[in-house]
Amino acid sequence: MSSFQEQDYNSKFDLKLWKKIFSYAKPLKKQLIILCFLMVSLAVIDAIFPLMTRFIVDNYVVEKNLKGITIFNSIYIDGIVVFGIVYFLLIVIQVFTIGFFIAIAGKVETGLVYIIRRKGFKHLQELSFSYFDTTPVGWIMARMTSDIQRLGDTIAWGIVDMVWGFVLMITTTIVMLFLNWKLALLVLLVMPILAVVSMYFQQKILKAHRQTRKINSRITGAFNEGIMGARTTKTLVREEENLNEFVELTTSMKANSIRATVFSSLFQPVVLVLSSIGTGLAIWYGGESVFSDAISYGTLVAFISYTVHFFEPVREVARVFAELQSAQASAERVMSMIDTKLEIEDSEDVIKEYGDSFNSNKEAWPEIKGDITFKDVTFAYNTGEKVLENFNLHIKAGETIALVGETGSGKSTIVNLACRFYEPTSGQILIDGIDYKKMPLLWLHSNLGYVLQGPHLFSGTIKDNIRYGKLDASELDIIRAAKLVNAHEFIKKLEKGYDTEVGEGGGKLSTGEKQLISFARAVLADPRIFVLDEATSSIDTEAEQKIQDAIHKVLKGRTSFIIAHRLSTIRTADRILVIKDGKIIEEGNHHKLLEKKGYYYRLYTNQFIEEQNAKILKG
Repeated sequence: MSSFQEQDYNSKFDLKLWKKIFSYAKPLKKQLIILCFLMVSLAVIDAIFPLMTRFIVDNYVVEKNLKGITIFNSIYIDGIVVFGIVYFLLIVIQVFTIGFFIAIAGKVETGLVYIIRRKGFKHLQELSFSYFDTTPVGWIMARMTSDIQRLGDTIAWGIVDMVWGFVLMITTTIVMLFLNWKLALLVLLVMPILAVVSMYFQQKILKAHRQTRKINSRITGAFNEGIMGARTTKTLVREEENLNEFVELTTSMKANSIRATVFSSLFQPVVLVLSSIGTGLAIWYGGESVFSDAISYGTLVAFISYTVHFFEPVREVARVFAELQSAQASAERVMSMIDTKLEIEDSEDVIKEYGDSFNSNKEAWPEIKGDITFKDVTFAYNTGEKVLENFNLHIKAGETIALVGETGSGKSTIVNLACRFYEPTSGQILIDGIDYKKMPLLWLHSNLGYVLQGPHLFSGTIKDNIRYGKLDASELDIIRAAKLVNAHEFIKKLEKGYDTEVGEGGGKLSTGEKQLISFARAVLADPRIFVLDEATSSIDTEAEQKIQDAIHKVLKGRTSFIIAHRLSTIRTADRILVIKDGKIIEEGNHHKLLEKKGYYYRLYTNQFIEEQNAKILKG
């Protein structure tokens, strides 16, 4: 299981955080205004009904006054009929209002989820490798799915209940004060107690929900690891241990979820009890006032209705606040991702001249030749581990450089710095004599071809995967790239040729076939700088030979880096750099390094003997 530790967040309700979340709803401003208007209308209609009850009780029940009205100077309508028509119209308006607000609230919910997800996904595209080095996929997935969905649900429907609740409370308070201010103040006496109780429960609910969301993120991570590592799990017979670890996580989440539910379930009855006390006070004092003729019987009936009306929105607002407390845990997690500072980004001057990664002025880009210079480069990871110190290297345009050395010697770091996946802690890296920090990231990255040891294919067809490197490529361009890397032959043998589905992660193809397709994808973009990172280490001899033939054709005239475990694959490199502890200890072509009989010679001869022994054993 992952040892990644998620940060802890604020323990209090964070108004600034919610302001920032609501700022993402600006494109939905029109819908939000309409939604608020509908909820205000609904609250006002709800406040009118007790007044109508008061009117009918005082006039038609107590006074038995059934006086009607005459319309058009000839048609007489009973008072009770007039009352029924008005009451019916109010109900019709209420029904239509509810229908409209449900439709609009649904649009707000889906719209907000879309906006935040789009913002989050866009930011993920901009984040540097270091973020993905330290953040498990499961944590990112939890933020992008369940956490954002929770925010959309809470905000859309929370606005509905919050606006309706506050407007109804204010309207009800005004009407009660107008009808009888003494009785109104008596009813409102329970409000301070309710406020204190709400604050207590909100803190408890938030703490429990925050822990629940934290564990949910770990569970998502465990799901991801379990699926991605299914083969390893089976070969190591770790099913039972994995299940026990997963049960431990889910049990912890269950306990925290129950704790949150218990506090929420206690909160509602407490509010209900306090509201009942308010209603009881209204009946007690109001009843005495009716007997003393201080208020009418209809006014008492209206007051009882209003106390119920008043505390119902109080309960709803309290519930929304509890949900906001729960959703704050999701909001904190989502915003922590969206607000993650970019470690590698273009300066303001660069953006001003060339645009950003999503709106780039490519016409202003100078052509890359591929001359690369490391000038006194020092680099250390965020963990503090120093890999390079005062490192110097010059690579001529079109030169093929091979890097060999032990694991952790700094080979991949050198290449990643050249590609600007990381940036030097100090020193400079020049591309064609220009500090690459003075040029846009996209300028360099769009001129990179990168083939990894573990090729990644996306769900879709072979054609789609090759075209991924250049979306406007024609079918002829795709076939030409496949032929260049010796992939065309095996593709044509497939039942559907280039329209063959590769499956998730390219699971329907062999490792060698996936590697050839990823190679064709890189070639199609016609990059000036090529990187082959252990590209032939996990494939069979036949596939390796095909890729070797392709390498000779593809790398011609391009600046290229080859990181190789199999030294037989780098014999034709222009220069071979032997890296140890972040330093170049040997340098030269294959023949010169063998003549030196140093580190490279020992490494090559030992590997050659191992390969020959393996062939004899197979024979």
